[in-house]
Amino acid sequence: MTHTVTKKSATQVVTIYQALLAQIISGTLATGSKLPSERELSSLFATTRITLREALQRMAMEGSIYRESRRGWFVTPPRLEYNLITKSLFHQMVESQGRKAVTQVISTSTELASPELCRKMKLLPLSKLHRIRRLRYVDGRATVFVEHHLNPVIFPDILKMDLTESLTLIYQKQYGIQCGRATFDIYPTAADASVAHHLNLAEGSPLLMIIRVNYDQNGRILDCDREFWRHDAVRISVDVGSEAFN
Repeated sequence: MTHTVTKKSATQVVTIYQALLAQIISGTLATGSKLPSERELSSLFATTRITLREALQRMAMEGSIYRESRRGWFVTPPRLEYNLITKSLFHQMVESQGRKAVTQVISTSTELASPELCRKMKLLPLSKLHRIRRLRYVDGRATVFVEHHLNPVIFPDILKMDLTESLTLIYQKQYGIQCGRATFDIYPTAADASVAHHLNLAEGSPLLMIIRVNYDQNGRILDCDREFWRHDAVRISVDVGSEAFN
C-alpha cells in the first residue's frame, strides 16, 4: 500500500511540474507573474499540499520559479549573463541586457579583518578593513547581496562618499586608481539569516557565492568582494582565448 501511494504521489509531482513548466515556456505564465496560491493549485491539480510543494520545489531548484517570504511563488525572470572576463560594471552589465539596476547601501563600518581576509588580501594580522554591505536589484528584484572589504590605507574617507555609485568609478575619480586584474573563486552555498533576509529568501536557500579580489594597474590588492547571488538569477560565462589551449 505504501509503495502504491508513493508511486502515485511521484506521478502527480511530474504531472504538476510538466504542466506548470509548459505554461511558463509558452509564455502563458509570464516572467515575473505570480502563481496562484498553493491552496488554489492543490485544488486545480486535485492533490495534497505536500505533493504540490514537491513539484514547486523541484521547479525552484531548477530556477524556473522562485518563492518570496509571505508573498508566494513567482515566475523567474531571465538569468543575467555575467562574463567574468569582460570588465563591465554592475549597472553597465545589467543595462546592456535591457534590464534596470539599482544599488542600495545596507551598512558601512571599519573593523578587524578576519584571518581569511588577511590571507586573501596579504595583510598583517589584526589589520583593519572598511566593510561596505550593499544590496543590488535587477528589475526591482533583490538579486545579489555584496560585502566589499577595502583597504582603508588606500581608500581614506571613502565611507563618507555616495556608495550607491560604482566603487570602480569612485576609485578612478576620487583616488586616481585604475582596476587591473581580478581573481575569482566560485562556490555554491546556503543563505544565512542576514543574507536570506535581504534577498527575501528562506534561511538555507541555495546561493552562488563569488569571491573576487581586485588589483590595481600595478598589481596591488585593492579590495575583496563577496557576492551572494540568487542561484536562479545569474549565468556565469567565460570566453577563453585560444592561448589557454597552447
